[in-house]
Amino acid sequence: MADVLSQSQIDALLKSMQDGPPKEEKVEEKPAEVLETKKEEVQKEEETYSKYDFYSPRKFTKDKIRLLRSIFDNYARILTSQVNGIFRTMTDITVLELRETRYYEYVNAFHENDCMTIVDTYVQDKGKSNVPMMSYISPGLTLTLVSHMLGGSDSVIKTEEDYRYTDVEMALYKRIMEYIVHALGDGFSNYISAEFKIAKIETNPSMVQEVGLDETVVLAVMNVDISGLAMERIRICLPGTLLEHMFKIIDNRKHLARGFAYENNQDTIMEHLKASTFPMTGQLGVVKLDIEDLYHLKVGDVIDLNKAKNSAVKLYVGRQPWFTGKMGVYKKNIAIRIEDRIIQKEDKAMEALSDAVAKEGETEEIPEEEISPMNVMAQDIQDLLDPEPSLDDDEE
Repeated sequence: MADVLSQSQIDALLKSMQDGPPKEEKVEEKPAEVLETKKEEVQKEEETYSKYDFYSPRKFTKDKIRLLRSIFDNYARILTSQVNGIFRTMTDITVLELRETRYYEYVNAFHENDCMTIVDTYVQDKGKSNVPMMSYISPGLTLTLVSHMLGGSDSVIKTEEDYRYTDVEMALYKRIMEYIVHALGDGFSNYISAEFKIAKIETNPSMVQEVGLDETVVLAVMNVDISGLAMERIRICLPGTLLEHMFKIIDNRKHLARGFAYENNQDTIMEHLKASTFPMTGQLGVVKLDIEDLYHLKVGDVIDLNKAKNSAVKLYVGRQPWFTGKMGVYKKNIAIRIEDRIIQKEDKAMEALSDAVAKEGETEEIPEEEISPMNVMAQDIQDLLDPEPSLDDDEE
């Protein structure tokens, strides 16, 4: 039988529950103990930092890695739609990891019976690259896609990591890899025109000597979610030499695009503007009238323009004054003979004033009204008032 508590023990237990948990006594730490605790905290904080290996420094900047990330994100979307359409299965392919590493780390992850695909890169106008690219897909993904190719069910086939393909499965594996590799060109299409082709399939990855073991590579790991039932992997290894060649082409094309944006296309614009039409208006004069005078105007009334009949006429193109001329008759029609260009006279007057200021020095102040283009124009018009306009029949 279990022990039975007495009434005094029950009262003591209830009292201890009401008082709460026993309070711990604070022990004052000595200075040496405080220093030791601080050292331990600093060591714990330092352990969270990532260590930089100076014997194998990074070869690509963060901008280049971000560029590759966007390329493979685009590639993952394209590959998802192609796999779902061709193999009639529901998959979701995403970029799981993209990092810079050494080639031996990529090779050491393979098992004895794994197959690695060697892919050649062909860049437009540059030819074939001397350094290939490596690709690998897990056996579970391969056999699941093979099952769908042969009309199998929607079930997911799971295998061991060291599974060995049969001859028939190897032929179908190459066919699947052709779809996966071909989609890489569409992923890179926004930055570079490249084509990827399978060179060979290596059944013993550890014997591949295409890339040095210590060479820098970028490893892209892609996660393949098959109908939410299995998670498979696609691993793509891009050697650093190949990436440097591709980045160089991309940078050159960016500079060319920037140069084209600032190309002088003035002649092209003027060629398009030649056929444009503009209204031309001759302004005889300007006069101000009161509302009352304007209201009482009748046919036959004369308005005084405060200008002589032989004065210059300003010729407007649209709303901008361009020329000055004289009124006359040409082939029994009222006409204006152009005598000078207003913009050219303004420029000449301003140059003359600036030369005069430069000769006399900057100590003498010139009133603003003397430099005003309107005053210069008024003086030029006044000079043109003297000669009398005469337009012959053979003059335009």
